[in-house]
Amino acid sequence: MKKLKIKTGDTVRIIAGDHKGTEGKVMRVDLEKNKAIVEGANMVSKHEKPSAKNPQGGIVKKEALIHISNLGLIDSKTGDVTRVGYEVRDGKKVRVSKKSNEVI
Repeated sequence: MKKLKIKTGDTVRIIAGDHKGTEGKVMRVDLEKNKAIVEGANMVSKHEKPSAKNPQGGIVKKEALIHISNLGLIDSKTGDVTRVGYEVRDGKKVRVSKKSNEVI
């Protein structure tokens, strides 16, 4: 099983692509595709048929997947994009910010 350095609930900034500079919270991570959905970013229009849930149907705006390589984790201490490393602290493996050396 692959392991990604970005998890659900992290605050990230899009560092490449059409939506570069947009910040948001990671809503879902797809391990097989190495992609994530970021809240309020990469909005696409989707045509939906009428259904019981949506009787009107029509065009709906929703977030699309973004590749993990286009996302940068935001360090809570500095407020800037940082890379992620792993260290063993107090007998536990934890994610660590490369810029501030703080536990994420």
